[in-house]
Amino acid sequence: MITTAKNVIRIQPHMIHRGTLILVNSEHPLKQPIHSRNLAPVENIRHASTKEQNMRLERTCLQQLESLLMACRGKEQIGIVSGYRTRLEQKRIYDQSYEENGPIFTASYVARPGESEHQTGLAVDVGELKEGVDYLCPSLPDHGVYAAFRRMAAEYGFIQRYREGKEHLTHIACEPWHFRYVGVPHAIIMEQYGLCLEEYIEYMQQFTQNGAHLFKKHKNDLVEMYFIEMGKEEKEVAIDMKPGSRVEVSGNNVNGCIVTIFHDQGQANR
Repeated sequence: MITTAKNVIRIQPHMIHRGTLILVNSEHPLKQPIHSRNLAPVENIRHASTKEQNMRLERTCLQQLESLLMACRGKEQIGIVSGYRTRLEQKRIYDQSYEENGPIFTASYVARPGESEHQTGLAVDVGELKEGVDYLCPSLPDHGVYAAFRRMAAEYGFIQRYREGKEHLTHIACEPWHFRYVGVPHAIIMEQYGLCLEEYIEYMQQFTQNGAHLFKKHKNDLVEMYFIEMGKEEKEVAIDMKPGSRVEVSGNNVNGCIVTIFHDQGQANR
């Protein structure tokens, strides 16, 4: 018989602004920059552009991107164009684009400093490995390994962040090259229902700690998810856990945190 234990986790108000599910856009700027210790240099993936000399990504994001490229057999055709950017780097890119491309193009393709996902370390622009890659709008064809990369991305926790038809929500034009790490199974659910991150953050708020929870079967795990609205006070959350299970908590950068519990179903068969 499998017994469960009550685990208590403490969620503090500042946790709203960090985690793999934070929403960063013009309405919800980045509040807590990623710490340098959580960034890792991109060493095992080819660089498709020389614009960023010291390319880095958040550690888990980088590991999953490496695994995705191996799985789709795209390491020789797909490279990284842009990864983590500091606020200063984002300002330089924005100002240069504004001067060279004008306000309309820049508003469509370049986020203002503080409003860019690239400052989280969780966003990556990928492109075709070829000469003369466009740094702001790199080419990523829709066939072969490139199509496989898109098709498999969600299984590794990635979403195409800016899709056609979602511009009224994201305020960014469709960018087939821009992928954002949100983790599994969140990416799979977003892909299944055709939700952009803005929509997913709102969707998750119907699943509350004391109400209905969202469940998703993924490999050996039954994943349980729900939203906790946060104010100015710390909250304690009691969770029923089986041996081998784990919990992740991510802020949404809006009004609360999303709790994700991976219940290891394999334990029941051992």
